[in-house]
Amino acid sequence: MKAESSNESFKIGQRVHSLNDPRRVGTVKYVGSVEGYYGNWIGVDWDQDGDGKHDGSVNGVFYFNGRSQTSASFVRSQNLSHGITLLQALDLRYRTISTKDEEDEMYVLSAKNKRVSIQLLGGDKIQDKLSRFEELTSASLSYLGVSSLGVSSDLGSILPNLKQLDLTGNLISDWEEIGALCEQLPALTTLNLSSNSLSSDVTSLPLLKNIRVLVLNNSGISWTQVENLRRSLPGIEELHLMGNMISAITSTSSSDDQPFNSLQLLNLDDNCISEWGEVLKLSQLPCLEQLYLNKNKLSRIKNSVNGNESPKTSSNPFPSLRCLLLGANNIGDTASIDALNVFPKLVDIRLSDNPITDPARGGVPRFVLVARLTKVQVLNGSEVRAREKKESEIRYVRMVMSKLNYKSEETKLLHPRFYELKKLHGIEDERASAENSGPKNMASGLISINLKCVGPSMGEKPQLTKKLPGSITVGKLKILCENFFKLKSIKLRLFLHEEGSPFPTPFDDETATLLDVGICNGSTVLVDEES
Repeated sequence: MKAESSNESFKIGQRVHSLNDPRRVGTVKYVGSVEGYYGNWIGVDWDQDGDGKHDGSVNGVFYFNGRSQTSASFVRSQNLSHGITLLQALDLRYRTISTKDEEDEMYVLSAKNKRVSIQLLGGDKIQDKLSRFEELTSASLSYLGVSSLGVSSDLGSILPNLKQLDLTGNLISDWEEIGALCEQLPALTTLNLSSNSLSSDVTSLPLLKNIRVLVLNNSGISWTQVENLRRSLPGIEELHLMGNMISAITSTSSSDDQPFNSLQLLNLDDNCISEWGEVLKLSQLPCLEQLYLNKNKLSRIKNSVNGNESPKTSSNPFPSLRCLLLGANNIGDTASIDALNVFPKLVDIRLSDNPITDPARGGVPRFVLVARLTKVQVLNGSEVRAREKKESEIRYVRMVMSKLNYKSEETKLLHPRFYELKKLHGIEDERASAENSGPKNMASGLISINLKCVGPSMGEKPQLTKKLPGSITVGKLKILCENFFKLKSIKLRLFLHEEGSPFPTPFDDETATLLDVGICNGSTVLVDEES
């Protein structure tokens, strides 16, 4: 391995790491003298805030712009590394005796970009096998300071069977070198370049027919660069673009080819997309089955852009989409939920950590989401079984019917599936028949509720089952629970425990009726105490 020396030159824009810490990675922003200090210094803007001491200014003198107040520092050249080559990293990882910590960090990527630990079955035998590079099918070289891929004509003969290569957190930036590497490794199908600061010039890439999975998380790539990339990736099936500050999707089609014709999974988690119109620009990708949009800035889901979407896009959006993850956005209206029903194959939906799933922020309980989503089979990671689907739809219909004006035209607008579900489950207008059935109808209007004490200071109390009118309020139910369980000195808080929901739903509106909050026959209400 090439030794570092104080005479080695560093160039502005070069990627480097701290000599003794390959995880402390940064970009050279300045080379020269620093006022008040002897000799030459290298000004580095580190990738992680807090790895530096200032913002590129020292004693009031400006040298370069750091990303933050604590991302920059000046370092002597002998304390920085230019990095090593790919083959040197392979030698370091697989031909030296590994420590226990290093063994714990050894993993490969599955087809779904999940880490799978390499099992070290025993000493000399496994080490000998790994040392024969021609037998390697997967290699993890994350955070080893790889700066050069060392592409040569014999690389393919050294690593003929390498299928998966993880280069996360290294010093790679040149797309031309990346393209040459892929050409030299005929078996390579999965490449992870996350947390490398990649060049904006991707126009020189050759055709990479064998790459199926490409991971570019936290690499600073823009969608314009993605557009240039896709022309070189005709067989790409998974593309991961987390944490790249992407806010807009530029054109994904052209007159001479179809982009991402084979793309099945697109991961855009942790970006800055705020307009649903940008998402709809992806709606004609023919094979897209999974779209990840967690931790963006979306607030509305619409089936048109400014009400003027082209007939082609609006008639068959996302024809193959089965899984749509929208967790931790700003979605808060039920119309956005209804809009998802236009996607013909969508069955797996994540909406957790949005206002719409938080009753405290004006959201709705799980059963309402299950009822409004026509084809949902998995909601927020929890399977929706046939029984839950049916019960949720019946509860939802009865909740709407509890409203005094549920027969108005407004109901069709606010609850598009109401009349369809009412007919599907044969639910009659009980309110209309009440006038003729007198006391008998009063009995039929009672719902059976399971009441369970869970408060830490309540002691062990048996669960009770009570039949109560659906028209009573949450506030009234609290008073009844005080009497049922003799809890006069405790301030109560009630929760609905729903099948399939990982967390109980609190009842914070004391004026809402039991039907309003989705309680029906067989519901379980948890009786807790205010914290």
